[in-house]
Amino acid sequence: MHRRAHFYYKHKLLFLARFVSQRAARKTGIEIHPGATIGRRLVIDHGTGIVIGETTEIGDDVLIYQGVTLGGTGKDTGKRHPTVGNNVMISAGAKVLGPIFIGDNSRVAAGAVVLKDVPPDSTVVGIPAKVVRQNGEKVVPLDQIHIPDPVSQELERLENAINVLQDELSALKGAQK
Repeated sequence: MHRRAHFYYKHKLLFLARFVSQRAARKTGIEIHPGATIGRRLVIDHGTGIVIGETTEIGDDVLIYQGVTLGGTGKDTGKRHPTVGNNVMISAGAKVLGPIFIGDNSRVAAGAVVLKDVPPDSTVVGIPAKVVRQNGEKVVPLDQIHIPDPVSQELERLENAINVLQDELSALKGAQK
């Protein structure tokens, strides 16, 4: 159904393209914008919740699992969605956002949030996603125990900002005397 919708989209039959695409989304739970470009042999395994944006480009032999978003960040114009290379696997719940490139033969782990380009032959994991394997070799040991606490980091940042403001206030009070 996407290929039909994409044909209509390319021939400026936008209403018909959206009609076909929305009908497919209601039937399958997979929302693919008619403007997305999809290569050969895309496999969508357990497709519920998949969203593929308008300027997304997907290469050949790509495997996508349930709950994946290939979307935009809302900050970009023009090319707003990812480009996925050939022979890529994107696991369940992964979010690939923005006009970034996922290199050939790469893997995106389940639940990963990818905001930067992924080199070819790599595996990325985490939020935000980091390369943990490249060309079959570990890049950084994955340490899920000693990760920084984002709440603690934000409290420290706020405390530093308060200290700067207090110093400026003290300087202003001293200047008034």
